[in-house]
Amino acid sequence: MGDNLALGAQGEELAARFLSAAGLEIVARNWRCRYGELDIIARDAGVTVFIEVKTRSGLGFGTPAEAVTYLKQQRIRRLALLWLDEQRGPWLRIRFDVVSVLLRRCGGDPVIQHLEAVF
Repeated sequence: MGDNLALGAQGEELAARFLSAAGLEIVARNWRCRYGELDIIARDAGVTVFIEVKTRSGLGFGTPAEAVTYLKQQRIRRLALLWLDEQRGPWLRIRFDVVSVLLRRCGGDPVIQHLEAVF
């Protein structure tokens, strides 16, 4: 399990750098409450963005983004509402993105894909 945690942490760090380089402002990372965790919360031109990061080291079980199931999407939506309520800001526009990170076991550059407004 430790390897999966390390893989996930590495993927989230790469995703945060990728998003920052693309112009998104990272607001929070690994926000937790008793119901779960939001990986990255960012702002993109006035839009609050909730970003789920999925990292894999191979495609044997599908792409990383395919791991964001309908149930996972529902949990992220509920967590986003809790975060928004906690922040008490005027939240007019939100969206839900997925960042897919593929780290190849044999080395090489990671493959990072930012899927915007996917659920």
